[in-house]
Amino acid sequence: MSSSECLTVRGLGAAWGATPVLVGIDLDVAASEFVVLMGPNGSGKTTLLRCLVGLEPLTAGTVSVLGRPLARVPTHRRGIGMLFQEPALFPHRTVWENVAYGLGVGHRPRAEIDRRVDEMLGLLRLRSLADRGPDALSGGERQRVALARTLAPQPPLVLLDEPFASVDAEIRRDLRSQFRRALSATGTAALHVTHDREEGLLLADRVILLSAGRIVQSGRPAEVFRAPRTADAARFLGYNVLDREGAEWAVAARDIELVPPGTGTLEGTVALAGFGENGDIVEVELSDGSRVEGRLRPNLPRPNGGARIGVRWTKAVRLPAPTSPSSDGNASGAR
Repeated sequence: MSSSECLTVRGLGAAWGATPVLVGIDLDVAASEFVVLMGPNGSGKTTLLRCLVGLEPLTAGTVSVLGRPLARVPTHRRGIGMLFQEPALFPHRTVWENVAYGLGVGHRPRAEIDRRVDEMLGLLRLRSLADRGPDALSGGERQRVALARTLAPQPPLVLLDEPFASVDAEIRRDLRSQFRRALSATGTAALHVTHDREEGLLLADRVILLSAGRIVQSGRPAEVFRAPRTADAARFLGYNVLDREGAEWAVAARDIELVPPGTGTLEGTVALAGFGENGDIVEVELSDGSRVEGRLRPNLPRPNGGARIGVRWTKAVRLPAPTSPSSDGNASGAR
């Protein structure tokens, strides 16, 4: 393990009864690195986080933090902070008391508790709310308090499980920037779970794509987005996946052109058409039952549902031929 590694996972497996949920998971998170774990619902993202903190048993593999194996270490002694979608603040404690809780449990000196709580309240702009109870806070304020409480004991690693999912879009934008700033300021490594690809690509130093319990790709956000390595990865990233001439191709919606019947590479029926920020969105059902999403160019009339329409594209990414599952399951070493 490199001296810069915070989290090291090798060969991790987990199951629900006899059904495998995670298979052969290898990943590293470096000190101070913000890694985003993305994938569709049911891909195993939350189960992986629960395995890392000891809330789910492993069927295989190892987990280490700062080089320390965690196989027999209980959850509260692993040195890992965890923040869920719901902040779960103590309802009868003030903001100050919530942030101080972990420090008190750890029997820190009172002067250190006061100093750390004040630092966290200042970092997350909560000083004016210090004496309020959780029921007097907005959803975004509660999440900031939860993060302050998580960071106060100075864990080397924080796991974030969809922490912005329960707030509206405007608050979510503010929380993203504040969380990222706080984690950078404290030098805390983070593994952040989301199924929102825009959020993941925006926040990450590095993204890891999980599908059906396996890691299918990892790398810097732009690298992963521009060159998906599997059909599952391409679909999650918003590409259309087309089978042409014995190969699979990933085509972005912006590169799809919708043209009159008989003039495209493919032809289908309009399944859905409606307004989109960057041009009307049209879903076309092809003869094999698959669907393609494209955007109309400005000033073109929106087609009616059931109309025949042609499809062609200006750019496509050829996907590599499928390989055995084990060859794609390692995310260590990607930075």
